[in-house]
Amino acid sequence: MENLEKLNLEDKLQKLKKLKAEKDAVILAHYYVNKDIQDIADYIGDSFFLAQKATELKEKTIVMAGVYFMGESVKILNPSKNVLMPDIEADCPMAHMISVEKIKEMREKYDDLAVVTYINSTAEIKAYSDVCVTSSNATKIVNKLKEKNIFFVPDRNLGDYIKKSLPNKNIILNDGYCPVHDEINIDEIKFYKGKVKILAHPECRKEVLDLADFIGSTKAIINEAGKYQDVLVVTEEGIFTELNKRYPNVKFRKLSNRPICNDMKKLNLDKVIEVIENNENQINVSKEIRDKALIPLKRMLDLGA
Repeated sequence: MENLEKLNLEDKLQKLKKLKAEKDAVILAHYYVNKDIQDIADYIGDSFFLAQKATELKEKTIVMAGVYFMGESVKILNPSKNVLMPDIEADCPMAHMISVEKIKEMREKYDDLAVVTYINSTAEIKAYSDVCVTSSNATKIVNKLKEKNIFFVPDRNLGDYIKKSLPNKNIILNDGYCPVHDEINIDEIKFYKGKVKILAHPECRKEVLDLADFIGSTKAIINEAGKYQDVLVVTEEGIFTELNKRYPNVKFRKLSNRPICNDMKKLNLDKVIEVIENNENQINVSKEIRDKALIPLKRMLDLGA
């Protein structure tokens, strides 16, 4: 194998193009990964788009440039595909903030209960769920459920946002959170209130969302941002790659304490090339877990369509 560090960018891109053709590979990337990954991805999107797109691909190898739960979701939806992760250690802390034991406990406690699981969760948790959701379709899907009681896992902030939107449901919150969004400083947002348009992700705390002019998923924020001239974007900073590309004339303001997902930032171009070349970091999900987790994931695609 060539030493990638000795190659210039143009040579690396040529090597990647050749490898993709040889290995029949396609690259999916989340909006939060580094710009060099977004630049070479075949498809870029939020969790819902990537999960949906993965079911439509003809290539036999899918490189999921994101965090581990995304690779698991792609594998569950496409068991016959070879799913690779550029960095197997790139994980989502929030995905581990709920346990199977807690879900079982809530099922015993409440009648007429639906366990609604944010896609930012492990395959095992999905397997014990009734339906999966993303930030872009959570409210829509929960509203369609026949159950009155909803145990929303693992994110308390997204759950609270849905609760506010759907007073007809008894939404029970879990104590999980996204460290990147949960730690966003409200004081700086107060400073901007009324001066610029504030667009925020629903993984933020309630006091942050109360100051926002628009609340939405990563994709929704991207679509909304083009309507204004001066915007404060309150979410992970990888989103600015797409925003600056789409709207060169909009002034985008960043929080001084930059919200960065260190796990998403573990990925780089060299790692993408290496996993395709060596067929490394394969995602495997046991048949038992896969069969169970496939039901709530497919239900998400159906109800969220």
